[in-house]
Amino acid sequence: MNARISTHQAEEDPRNAQLKIYVNGRIVPRDEAVVSVYDSGFMLGDGVWEGLRLYGGKWAFLDEHLERLFEAARAIDLDIGMSRQQLADALDATRRANGMHDDAHARLMVTRGPKARPFQHPGLSRSGPTVVIIAEHSRPALPRPVRLATVPHVRGLPMSQDPKLNSHSKLNCILACIAAEKAGADEALMLDVHGFVNTTNSCNFFIVRKGEVWTSTGDYCMNGITRRKVIELCREHDIPVFERNFSLVEAYGADEAFLTGTFGAQTPVSEIDGRRIGDGRMGPVTARLRHLYKELIRQECDG
Repeated sequence: MNARISTHQAEEDPRNAQLKIYVNGRIVPRDEAVVSVYDSGFMLGDGVWEGLRLYGGKWAFLDEHLERLFEAARAIDLDIGMSRQQLADALDATRRANGMHDDAHARLMVTRGPKARPFQHPGLSRSGPTVVIIAEHSRPALPRPVRLATVPHVRGLPMSQDPKLNSHSKLNCILACIAAEKAGADEALMLDVHGFVNTTNSCNFFIVRKGEVWTSTGDYCMNGITRRKVIELCREHDIPVFERNFSLVEAYGADEAFLTGTFGAQTPVSEIDGRRIGDGRMGPVTARLRHLYKELIRQECDG
């Protein structure tokens, strides 16, 4: 059996050992980039984040990522303490400090900040927020399409923890990933609360059946920006696309399947629960969407 891989697998880059990281207004060497053990993000997973990809010296779809970040912060009643422009400037300063132009990935994290005492109440975070930007030299390096395994962990209801929220609290996804790896797969395929196919532990999920592109309704999945772009590209280029409920049986019978995310863009899937999808390689619709997405990125970052 092939060794397991990660959808975020990247080439080793020695420059990452000497990174400079943004921490609360300062850009410091990696070894000095620390936060308090009392930080609410470390202690409770109390925070929100964004992942961004660098193309041609520009962070792709920056305005949409920042809009999603601020919407998430409003949802958890967190004052970021910086404007969108200040965050954009911080991202650019981090990029420049690391000499980055292409093939870089940033994780922008905001927590409620250090707590006065090690307890849950948000009022104990009195000196926040904490803002950190880690930008790594990162070129995707997937040797083959990924294998998925269905797991018992589901994407929950909005009244428990809305799956649209890019929250630091990712334990359910981590447990799903562990279950998939123990089943010999690369990533977990998660269902929604009604048993319909939803998303993976870290990416959005699509299938192709008879030339039609299907993805979940969006009610229980991550509010993926790459997901949205793929749907828009399908509509713009007359590729039938449907946000709908579908079952594992329909996923097993798909001609193609792929994942979407900021890091890997569109990642082909070779099998689900041991069932080969198509011929186990990237299909023609996935390949076309990858090409269209690259063109979209070029227009976005050259403009």
